[in-house]
Amino acid sequence: MKGRFFSWALVLLTIASFPLAAQEDFGFGGIADDGDAGFTGLGGGAPFAVSVSGEVGMELLGYVREFDEPADTALDGNLQGKLNFEAQGANVKGVINLNVNPPDETFTFGSVTLDEAYLQAWFGGFEIEGGLRKLTWGKADSMGPLDVINPYDYRSFTDITDSMEIKLAQPVIHASYHAGPFSKIEAVLLPWFSPHRFAESGRWAPSSASPLPLVRPSNDELNTLKYAQAGARFTTTIGPADIGAQYFYGRMYQPAAALTLAGTNPTGIALDYNRYHQIGVDYAQVIAGFNIRAEAAANLTDDLDGDDGALYNPAIVWSLGFDRDLFWGINLNLQCNESIRLKNDEVSDDPLLDIEAGSELTSTRITAVVSKKFLRDELEVRATGICGIEDKDFLIVPGIYWTIQDVQLEFSVGIFGGDENGQLGQYYGNSFVKLGLIYTF
Repeated sequence: MKGRFFSWALVLLTIASFPLAAQEDFGFGGIADDGDAGFTGLGGGAPFAVSVSGEVGMELLGYVREFDEPADTALDGNLQGKLNFEAQGANVKGVINLNVNPPDETFTFGSVTLDEAYLQAWFGGFEIEGGLRKLTWGKADSMGPLDVINPYDYRSFTDITDSMEIKLAQPVIHASYHAGPFSKIEAVLLPWFSPHRFAESGRWAPSSASPLPLVRPSNDELNTLKYAQAGARFTTTIGPADIGAQYFYGRMYQPAAALTLAGTNPTGIALDYNRYHQIGVDYAQVIAGFNIRAEAAANLTDDLDGDDGALYNPAIVWSLGFDRDLFWGINLNLQCNESIRLKNDEVSDDPLLDIEAGSELTSTRITAVVSKKFLRDELEVRATGICGIEDKDFLIVPGIYWTIQDVQLEFSVGIFGGDENGQLGQYYGNSFVKLGLIYTF
């Protein structure tokens, strides 16, 4: 309830900021056009501009394994859209981005949800913003280990290769200071907490299931300062290199589990989200035509000895990637992410006593995107691949994207494969074909 109240309060604050920022522009005294880009009132206030943008699209989605029985095959058809409002004055900006999210029924509109809603103000080199926000920290192209501000929505894997699309906006207070033309200091406070979202039923529900009932923290508990998170980040440019360093104190978005007992008999599994400190650095530079990006961090949980089965062990996390134009106009974007568990010898072999029992010392994932454009960049052929090394599984998404002015036509295929016990391989039956049409305005 508190989280819902806070979200709507931010929306109302953003809406209220529009007339406050332009009280002279849209007052009862009339509007005068002074020839500037915005409107000003009779008092000669600063220009004020309002813009509306968004997209409207239709998507047909079919699952390949169902095509062998056409009589029983149903295509999911979704009408969906985005509507973005922005009002900006001399030193203030209010933004509301809405998603029209249809439910699973064919060709029906569902609810309108907030994607982002925030108020931003700046005074010289100082900037502050508050609201529901998606922020990106670190240099990695997608899902880097330093990008810790927002959880992800894993209730469907049809857009899993677009990290910004599946990010969940969080209530934040974010401040930054530009110390010169190349350096910036940031601080962020997340007063409440939201974890990753997973499907609890249906085709995208994780295959692992517990015979014991799960007990999760309630939303009222998550929306308290007990689950608050905060961090700070510094970025600068030294010669040809962009570097950064950050500290974050928060909670892991992946739940940890512990048995609840009645005497010696297990009665359930209590889920919680481990506290951890992250200390990390990142680096980016162009070397010999390679646009290189690297991140490394230590995630320090409360289980520094590695022997508490209800807590994740500390870990070293890193990513290394690059993009480069190859031959014939082909572009390659390659990234490797890995987590290395510390104190691995202290992990119990009993999965009832340790949440990391049976898991590998390392977790490595490679993401590659190969693309080429034709017809004055209107037509793009692109293939995205994600491979889990230890899980021995993969997702490959080849597609054709044709953009004519403001309209894009997409035809893509998602292929899951590999070990059926892997994070991606478990969805081997969900390989899909997607046809989409999107108009951007």
